[in-house]
This record gives sequence, structure tokens and C-alpha cells, in this order.
Amino acid sequence: MVEYGSFAGKGADERQTLLFTFPTYQPEPPERPSMNLAKSLKIESVSRLNPNPPLQLAPSQTVAEAVALLRKEQVGCLLVCESSKVVGIFTERDLMRRILAPGKPLTMPLAQCMTPNPAVVQAKESISTAIARMEAGGYRHLPVVDETGRPQGVLSVKQIVHYIVEHFPSTIYNLPPDPNVVQQEREGA
Repeated sequence: MVEYGSFAGKGADERQTLLFTFPTYQPEPPERPSMNLAKSLKIESVSRLNPNPPLQLAPSQTVAEAVALLRKEQVGCLLVCESSKVVGIFTERDLMRRILAPGKPLTMPLAQCMTPNPAVVQAKESISTAIARMEAGGYRHLPVVDETGRPQGVLSVKQIVHYIVEHFPSTIYNLPPDPNVVQQEREGA
């Protein structure tokens, strides 16, 4: 118990001490979200992240068709499939590095500019496995396949970031603003 005293009265002789007692506050030990996150990453499966539905094109289709589909669906990648199996992945990065930068035509077939035989993950594998594969290859997207190799979805780094934020909401949402950011436009009416 902690005692707080105060004096009441007009003169020095008339001072009276009033004591108030409050129970001492004992905070609970803080949870270790990083420990919970590490455990969750190993236990929870990729399906928990709700991978995006896979957009698919054939290897013979053109880059122009792929770009039109990427723009229409507002996504960053699509799977190149043959006989219901993933044979490649075509991403915005492939478009920039393999088509636009060297000045190649958009009429080129995807087979000539896709990333062939991409690393994949199964929906039942752990999230940590998916992260390890993405990091090892420097990928931002990872095809999700079933046991037979048929595409089930696409996992993006954005979905992983959202998952991690779920484990640290007060830390993430209460970050102070960056003092080096300068507002470009006036706020308000």
C-alpha cells in the first residue's frame, strides 16, 4: 500500500494530516508478441493468409495480353500455366526488366520473358516456410499450389505484412509520424 498525505486547515497549529491509502499497482508482465509471432509463423498455414485467386495465362499468350489482365485486375503478377500446372510466373518486375528496359515488343510470348519454374508453396505449409522461400529468392509473390501442382492462389508480401501487423497492432498503429516528411499540400478547408 502507498500512503499519500495532505494538510488541511488554516494555521500551522491547526494542520491535520489526512492519509489516503491506495493499493499499489502491480502491472501484469507484458506479453511477448514476438514469441507469439514466431510460434504462429511455424504453426499457422499459408491458407490462413487467404491467398489471392490465381490469374492464369498460357505460355503462348502475349505480353500485351498479360499487361491488360494485370491492369484490369489491379494485381502485380499472374501465373503462366500449361495443362493446369504452373510453368512460370510473370510479374511487373519481369515486364520492366525483360520487356520495357531492353525495348522488346509487347507481342512477345510470355514463355520468352516469364520467370520459369517458380518456387511454390502449398496451402498447408507453414507461413514461415513461405517467408523463407520468398526471402531466399527475393520474391514478392509466391504461387500457392495443391498436392498435384495445380494453382490455388498467389501469396504476396503484402499479405504477410498484414499478418505481422495483426500481432503488433498497438506498436504499428501508434508509431509517431516521420519528422522528415514534409507535407506537400495544405490540409483542411
